[in-house]
Amino acid sequence: MSNLIVHGGTPLKGRVIPSANKNAVLPILCGTLLSREPIRLKGIPESTDVRKILEVFRKLGSQVEVNYETGILDVHHRDTHFDAATDRLPEEMRSSIMLVPGLMARFGAARIEDDVKGCTLGAREIDPHVEVFERFGAAVERQPDGLTLKVDGKLRANKHWTDYASVTTTENFILCAALAEGTSTLTNAASEPHVQEFTQFMQMLGAKIEGQGTSRVTIHGVDKLGGGEFTFAEDFHEIVTFLALGAITGGDVRVKNSQPEQFPLLDRTFAKFGVNIVHEDGWSRCEAQFPLKVKEPFTRNILQKVEAAPWPYLPVDLLPIFVALGVKAEGSVMFWNKVYDGAMGWTSELAKFGGHAFQADPHRIITFGGKPLTPAEVESPYIIRVAIALVMVAASTPGRSVIRNATPVRRAHPNFAENIRRLGAQIEWVEGD
Repeated sequence: MSNLIVHGGTPLKGRVIPSANKNAVLPILCGTLLSREPIRLKGIPESTDVRKILEVFRKLGSQVEVNYETGILDVHHRDTHFDAATDRLPEEMRSSIMLVPGLMARFGAARIEDDVKGCTLGAREIDPHVEVFERFGAAVERQPDGLTLKVDGKLRANKHWTDYASVTTTENFILCAALAEGTSTLTNAASEPHVQEFTQFMQMLGAKIEGQGTSRVTIHGVDKLGGGEFTFAEDFHEIVTFLALGAITGGDVRVKNSQPEQFPLLDRTFAKFGVNIVHEDGWSRCEAQFPLKVKEPFTRNILQKVEAAPWPYLPVDLLPIFVALGVKAEGSVMFWNKVYDGAMGWTSELAKFGGHAFQADPHRIITFGGKPLTPAEVESPYIIRVAIALVMVAASTPGRSVIRNATPVRRAHPNFAENIRRLGAQIEWVEGD
């Protein structure tokens, strides 16, 4: 177990450069498996999930050279091998399911472990992924410890309409379609920024993709993919997180942001808490009146609300960040997670700080902010940005707080503590129980 010790009450100030987006990095890493040519990735983060994927590559015989100080990864899958009977994929990271298309295309076989999982966000089914694999021609067989998938010949193109706009299902469809025979079309595709970054990488390899960034994507299968060099963009999740840390502590934080065109809805969401976001010269800055105050709706009989759903809604991954602002800001806000049914059950941890948050149902909570907060020892669920939201509340509260089981932070943000320490935060990792 890794805990974060936070001595709060210091306004955070300064500049910070975010790392790459985990949700772009992992599918791109999985996508490299489709190519037999050398590939260089620039800006690779030293996260636990990245390390696990690269270890899988090494075990399968791929050439992997990585320098986390420079952020450069060279990977070559020319001599890669795979045996579905003996080789295992990581169970503790949901993104390992995106290795399946490359394995099926290269070796005609793959497997899905029984316990493949990610953050504890509620029911996260694998059926949509299995359905995609079957539509491309995979025969699926249940084994005592997972599923095996076998393909006779090349993957076969198809048209598919998903039940909902799932990011990972969309990426798995594109990975399968890239080398399939014929033209494939996906309707109700996810369009998040990290999905668009993933499609840009696939196009760099030679994949023929139309409609990226929309809900209907068409992929024309090619015989093979090439190599090349790709540079990751800044993670918009980290950008929002650092800006929110500046706002909640009454500080002045500027964050490198080369894609402000992704931020209009995020900016308006910050404004609901009295925070103005300014984008200029490749940087974003928070300007907040302190103490924070919730903006009253013009409709008098409703609460201010923040609704999160698949892009172009506010991303559900960022909802906890704004919940932290809601606990701090004077006023009431309803938060609505329209995707996951198990991501809102951490209000009891906010209460340990003195925060007032009421869980209305599995999808909605209401914060009654502006209450006096005191330092506390809290337990984070295994959800990346809930751990960070608890850090935010701790950082805004004078005194020593402990965020127990903060390990999920390292899955996405390897230098999180170091970055906010440079902004003036007193924070440190402590290993052990």
